[in-house]
Amino acid sequence: MRSTRTRTAATVAVLTLVLGTAPTLTAHAAPTAPRPSYTHPHTSESPRQIPLRGAVNVRDVGGYRTYDGERVRHGRVFRADALSKLTDGDVATLAGLRLRKVVDFRVAEEVRHDGPDRLPAGLAVTARPVTDNGLFQQLMTVIGSRDPVRQEELLGGGKAEAFMRDVYRTFVTDATDRAQFGATLRDIAAGGSAAPLLYHCTSGKDRTGWTTYVLLRAVGVPERTAVDDYLASNTFRAAYDAKLRETLQQTGMMQNPDLLIPLQEVRGGYLDAALAEVTSRYGGFGGYLTKGLGLDAGTLVTLRRAMVG
Repeated sequence: MRSTRTRTAATVAVLTLVLGTAPTLTAHAAPTAPRPSYTHPHTSESPRQIPLRGAVNVRDVGGYRTYDGERVRHGRVFRADALSKLTDGDVATLAGLRLRKVVDFRVAEEVRHDGPDRLPAGLAVTARPVTDNGLFQQLMTVIGSRDPVRQEELLGGGKAEAFMRDVYRTFVTDATDRAQFGATLRDIAAGGSAAPLLYHCTSGKDRTGWTTYVLLRAVGVPERTAVDDYLASNTFRAAYDAKLRETLQQTGMMQNPDLLIPLQEVRGGYLDAALAEVTSRYGGFGGYLTKGLGLDAGTLVTLRRAMVG
């Protein structure tokens, strides 16, 4: 009983830090979930990659320390890039994660171009498209033009960076985007000790990166740690993205494929653009969680209990 009271007190303390105010708890808070049977071999506080041949940015979100010294559970939530090119071996690896739900943030154009997810038998995808502000279509148009002048006009001179900052602002300003992110966090909270959830977009860095940043901060992971997890996409994607640029140059599609780097990377400035919008519209991160995403205090308590322990 004392352990339960201590854990509840710690949860309230962390949520007070996250929200900026003490939450009002309901009498029906979920019990603390047991550790899942899946464990990752790494123990250090760094991103945990799930190695696959057909996807390069698949990670276990667990392992990070919270403000109060607890640790985010392994095997509870996974983040990923597109799962449409998985090998049979990759699908078997996913089956070993015992996923209960896969959420796809890609828009219809991306799914049509890259193909639907390849998933273990019996696992259906939940489509929750989050707008990319036309990023995918713009890339296809710019690259397909084979016109270096047009490519420079559209992407050079800081235009690509400005476009990405607008994408991130839209994560906060667009009501549909907020609904998709909020629904995904509620799914994680509702899952409790059940089999884990995986969410993904095309590159696993922007829509997926923002979701993970919000999730980690919501359960009490320090901001610096959440930012480091966000920026780690650059490490996991570096070789793949460099190879793509090399191919585009060798095939004559682009004379200067480095114009794509601001679109391929994640950057602190992109995250800052979203967070500035969070502050402007909701007064801070706690307001974004409650007013923007519609997560009440009870849901946030349940989310933390599902993720931390």
